Amino acid sequence: MTDVTAMTATQIAGLVATGAASAVEVTQAHLDRIAAVDGRVNAFLHVDTEGALAAARDIDARRAAGAELGPLAGVPVAVKDVLTTKGVPTTVGSKILEGWRPPYDSTIVERLRAAGTVMLGKTNMDEFAMGSSTEYSAYGPSRNPWDTDRIPGGSGGGSAAALAAYEAPLAIGSDTGGSIRQPGAVTGTVGAKPTYGGTSRYGLVAFSSSLDTPGPCARTVLDAALLHAAIGGHDPRDSTSIPAPVPDVVAAAKLGATGDLSGVRLGIVTEFGGEGAEPGVTAAFNEAVNTLSKLGAEIVEISCPHFRYALPAYYLIAPSECSSNLARFDGVRFGLRTGDDGNHSLEEVMSLTREAGFGPEVKRRIMLGTYALSSGYYDAYYGQAQKVRTLITRDFTAAFERVDALISPTTPFVAFPLGARTSDPYQMYLADLFTIPSNLYGGPGISVPCGLSDGLPVGLQVMAPTLADDRMYRVAAALESAVGTFTPPAL
Repeated sequence: MTDVTAMTATQIAGLVATGAASAVEVTQAHLDRIAAVDGRVNAFLHVDTEGALAAARDIDARRAAGAELGPLAGVPVAVKDVLTTKGVPTTVGSKILEGWRPPYDSTIVERLRAAGTVMLGKTNMDEFAMGSSTEYSAYGPSRNPWDTDRIPGGSGGGSAAALAAYEAPLAIGSDTGGSIRQPGAVTGTVGAKPTYGGTSRYGLVAFSSSLDTPGPCARTVLDAALLHAAIGGHDPRDSTSIPAPVPDVVAAAKLGATGDLSGVRLGIVTEFGGEGAEPGVTAAFNEAVNTLSKLGAEIVEISCPHFRYALPAYYLIAPSECSSNLARFDGVRFGLRTGDDGNHSLEEVMSLTREAGFGPEVKRRIMLGTYALSSGYYDAYYGQAQKVRTLITRDFTAAFERVDALISPTTPFVAFPLGARTSDPYQMYLADLFTIPSNLYGGPGISVPCGLSDGLPVGLQVMAPTLADDRMYRVAAALESAVGTFTPPAL
């Protein structure tokens, strides 16, 4: 590993800004790292070597001309393959979009380019973001750099693995039920889900439109905050985008890094105490809670009684929305087309295309969602799940009248071996047990490393009220300042 690939995004930006290293040198170092280790990690589905070097040369030229550069100029970034990238393949981890090159950039990618970051390529993911381990990618699973026989989380395991393998200092993920935070937890990195609507969904290939939230992934809290600030904010092209500025998450991260949480009240969710978390995870979390207390935070127990229904509610709402969103993949307008040989009807072509193009988890969720929305079952299933969602939102609202933020383990267990849960969907779904409630509510959440269990990373989750993203960064940065960051074994 070259020295620059081990640096934080903040450090790299400083090198580029002062001329101590060129953006091209930084980019090439990361491309070399990808070439050296990604065969063992499979974090990337596509590496855009030419595009990355061209963007880096542009940054160097702008710096030489005296142009004002942003705080992340020249810093490489990996982008989850759920976001459209003009002229660069976007597959969403699915065979049904294999080879598709979008004619436009998503808003997130536009803002990354405007910030002067250098896009290295597109990262692996569970197909259509449906999964908790990246084992449902049509292009093979990503692997956890801490132990390449284990999962890196999902659905954004590729982005998290790229960070932990030092292939990129920054990455973009999307979080529908925990797909940024859960991979962050099991790879020892930082993953943040902004307030729903705080980052644009324009150009994000939709899974569940009322839940999907793109967000930043990094190796430090400050780096995540800088990336959040670069990609966040109102987008008139997204009807769900909030017309409000991004909270000052960077200042909050810097404040938290001082290690002072005096006056901050943190709530531990009582209902998460009996959900079968591994003993090592519970021990690491409890030790982190003691650390937060020593930093000045007041710790109280908070009951959120309807959180226990979040998992079943989510697995009715999300599949219902996915069954609607994925109807566009019909073999007619774009993507894969199978059976169009003049001997099959339109309906047969659609059926053959979907059979060939969708993987087993996507098919499972489409069928579940279609059933939940069908005549005679809508009120009993989807309608009831939406009522539970309202009750969960009320739990959050009541909790935040008493505390500034809620904390919990990010996941009930550390990274599990590849193949250990693919035959049992329910056990796989439990990976997102602690993260799903904030998606149903719409508030922000962040996972920050808090310790190790059996040599594998454990994450602590901070959940804050909607539009109070700065609170979670302050708490996460304070914990990071006390426990430090965690480095995986060398690949």
